[in-house]
Amino acid sequence: MKKMTKTLLALSMASAMLGTSGLALAESFAITNATVHTATEQGVLENAVVVVKDGIITSVNTANSLAAYEVDKVIDAKGGVVTPGFIGSMNILGLVEISAVTESGDAQDKKADITFDPSYAYNPKASSIAFTRKGGITRNVVTSGGGEDIFAGQTFVIDLTGGWDSVKQTNTAVFVELGANHEGSRAAYLQQLVTQLEKAQKSLEKTAKGKKSKDNEDAEPEAADEIINQLLAGEKPLIVAADRASDMLAVLKIKQRFKLNVIFVGAADAVLIADEIAKANVPVIIDAMRNLPESFDSLHNDLSNAGKLNAAGVKVILSNIGDSHNVYSLRYSAGNAVANGMDYNAALASMTANVADVFNIDSGRIAEGKVADIVIWNGDPFEYSSHVVKMYIDGKEQSTQSRQDKLRERYTTPSDLPRAYTK
Repeated sequence: MKKMTKTLLALSMASAMLGTSGLALAESFAITNATVHTATEQGVLENAVVVVKDGIITSVNTANSLAAYEVDKVIDAKGGVVTPGFIGSMNILGLVEISAVTESGDAQDKKADITFDPSYAYNPKASSIAFTRKGGITRNVVTSGGGEDIFAGQTFVIDLTGGWDSVKQTNTAVFVELGANHEGSRAAYLQQLVTQLEKAQKSLEKTAKGKKSKDNEDAEPEAADEIINQLLAGEKPLIVAADRASDMLAVLKIKQRFKLNVIFVGAADAVLIADEIAKANVPVIIDAMRNLPESFDSLHNDLSNAGKLNAAGVKVILSNIGDSHNVYSLRYSAGNAVANGMDYNAALASMTANVADVFNIDSGRIAEGKVADIVIWNGDPFEYSSHVVKMYIDGKEQSTQSRQDKLRERYTTPSDLPRAYTK
């Protein structure tokens, strides 16, 4: 008994020491006098209070329903707007520093295939990270740029703290690129996808029936086979890049046949088959700023597409697809989508709750029990003139100062340092 008491005492002392270290929990706070866009069924709350403790949202209510706040700090939003932190997706943020310098890009590789995991190359100290925070983005789904294989690789999830531990989830989805084939037929791509799924399915059926060959009894499955098996089990989404309606309809048949969890990305023609996509419960990730045909596959690009898809019942996610340095402008895309017919709350959900649901991220809503990824704005976040006042990731305040801010201050503030250029 004495030994157990000593052990408990030691554990208590260790916990106390951790409480003063870098592992200490975030301080508790309440955001008051705010217009809160919850991205939940609560909708928009006027003059509301959001309470955060230990990095988790513990309460979201109107001011009158909370008599006291047992918190370390009270933050007056001064009538500003509070939203969940925005979630970017399907971009290469943190995988490239300078697009024109090949050596600084790690998003793609000639030999990249279904096993390619770009998270190994993610740089949380890339200058684009802090710049992206200025757009209210607190988390992001990063994708691979692929290679010669139809399978471009896998996605991973990061927070935008810029910390060394900011990669939160790896190998979260498989990315496959279909559509026009510059050196042949698009049919070959679709056929390759079906062939690989068929092969894996037959192997699983043989294993289930105990027909495993003697040569393979003790053999470990290849990494690629394991990933295909995860797709077939519905454990991992298959993100399909396709623009033409006929390609997407073919994928819907493949989804039904193999019971896949499919997500469309790009999807210029999605408005033509919106009812079929909604019925199949397939989310669509689009760039709301695509307004001109870029190829014969994307003749139906239009600024109104996001609103039309949402109205048809499709779960829409807005994205700066494939970008790295302009991910911060995601909110402007949402504003343009609203200007072209998309419901305001749906546009907000397309950067928050919808992304969280599709990629299984514990964020994207201002609701009790959710991770405290919160942004305070001085006005409507979809307005160009608005800016971030305060940002929190996991309940911890983040800086919104970027390299660009530092450069501006450097060359607009008198200094004894030499100037970079001389006449």
